[in-house]
Amino acid sequence: MLEKENQKYNLISYKSCENGITLKELLLDKLNMSLRFISKVKKDKSIFVNGEFKRLSYEVKKGDLIEIKINEDPNNFECEDLNIDILYDDFDIILVNKPPFMVVHPTKSHPKGTLANGLMFYLKDENEKSRIRFVNRLDMNTSGLLVVAKNAYAHHILSEDMNKNLVTKKYLTVVKGVVQEDFGTINAPIYRPSDDSVKRIVHENGQKSITHFKVIERLKDATVLEILLETGRTHQIRVHLSYMGYPIIGDELYGYVDENLIKRQALHALSLDFKQPRTRENLHFKADVPNDIKELIDKLRED
Repeated sequence: MLEKENQKYNLISYKSCENGITLKELLLDKLNMSLRFISKVKKDKSIFVNGEFKRLSYEVKKGDLIEIKINEDPNNFECEDLNIDILYDDFDIILVNKPPFMVVHPTKSHPKGTLANGLMFYLKDENEKSRIRFVNRLDMNTSGLLVVAKNAYAHHILSEDMNKNLVTKKYLTVVKGVVQEDFGTINAPIYRPSDDSVKRIVHENGQKSITHFKVIERLKDATVLEILLETGRTHQIRVHLSYMGYPIIGDELYGYVDENLIKRQALHALSLDFKQPRTRENLHFKADVPNDIKELIDKLRED
């Protein structure tokens, strides 16, 4: 694992193997930087070759040391000590195990007590001036793994990896009804009926959406499923399982609600596999199944 204490987390370094291309071409094609990020570092004059500031038109030579300083302004969120469960932290990313009933980002209805507020406290306590950007999101009542990028470069690379389906995201859920197939795929487009609609539906005019499922355990009129997402639409798992006829237990919007069983949707972001955005090291994380879902499964096991 990478240790942030031993790294310059605000500096991207690259030893050139190229000749005859411009610095801008190298940043775009070799380091996969976005035009927006390149524009910012150009404006900040934070691109250096062999220790000297260079313009984007500079022709790169083999052996040149390219260094880009990352200057980030912290988010303007209030710091709160929320005892966030940090599983991993390096110079580019933070891995968080989000509890249920916590909103990810401040909103008008939830200005405080969000994961972002807790992360701001954590970064301040670590004496880091990073700007947090959520790479993936979870609904308030979904628990589990969240990736947070500390800079625009890391966020861009991880977002690109997600778009290329290079990030493996697995979930665990408990649905109403006994799923007969041991595994399967739901390929059904998801659509937002109106701009002010929270609920999504399966509709031919929707975006391509693919969800893979595998039965982990069959219970009394319920099933524990492992879910592998191929796409990442809003509410995708919840919509697809409801559409299939097996709504998530505890899901107030799409599912089957029985507060005697569980007081939130039984959905947990279980594991993530991806590459560290800068070093491309393979990273794997797993978040333990929360007690409320474990208790739900125990309640539904047949004697």
